[in-house]
Parts: sequence; structure tokens; C-alpha cells
Amino acid sequence: MKTRGEIAKKGLYVGAGAGLVLFALIGLLPGSFIGGVIGLNIAGSIFGYPVGPQIAARMIVAAAMLCGILVSGIVFTAGLAFIGWAIGYAIDSLMAKKPVEEEVRIK
Repeated sequence: MKTRGEIAKKGLYVGAGAGLVLFALIGLLPGSFIGGVIGLNIAGSIFGYPVGPQIAARMIVAAAMLCGILVSGIVFTAGLAFIGWAIGYAIDSLMAKKPVEEEVRIK
């Protein structure tokens, strides 16, 4: 018999894997776009509009794009890992209640 929490742990791993796949498919590009727009707004506020080809402005935009990708990855991976864990925990708790009910009925 599996120990308590085993299914919840497997659900966590499955959810994290699904989150990484979904991030690669649908989260990477929007994360970089949104981060790039935020970076352009920051660079425009500092250096003025239109943003020129200065190295500092490009670094700000690149850093903001990386932050956008990181946040998108964290949201997809952590969010789906939590959902997978919650589903696994619910299944685990439902399976743990069955033997107790049968034991009470036998006595």
C-alpha cells in the first residue's frame, strides 16, 4: 500500500511537467512581448521617446524581456504544479477514507 501523500507528490510532478510544456508552447512568446513593452516604456521614460539605439536602452529592454519570461515561467510552472498537487491531495484523501469506512463496517 502506498504511503499517505504519495499521490499528491506524483500530482505535483505531473502538474509541474505540464506547466513547463504549456509555458514552452503558449507562455514564452507573450512573456517576452509583455516584458519588452514594459522595457520600452521604462527606457522611454528615462531616455525619451522614440527610444534610440543606445546600449543602455537595449539593456533595459532585454532585462525586462527576461523578467517577463521568468514571471511567465513561474506562473505556469508553479500554478499548474499547485493544481496538480491539489488534485493529487484530493485523490489521496479520498482513497485514505475508504479503508477506514470499511474497517468501521466490519466491526
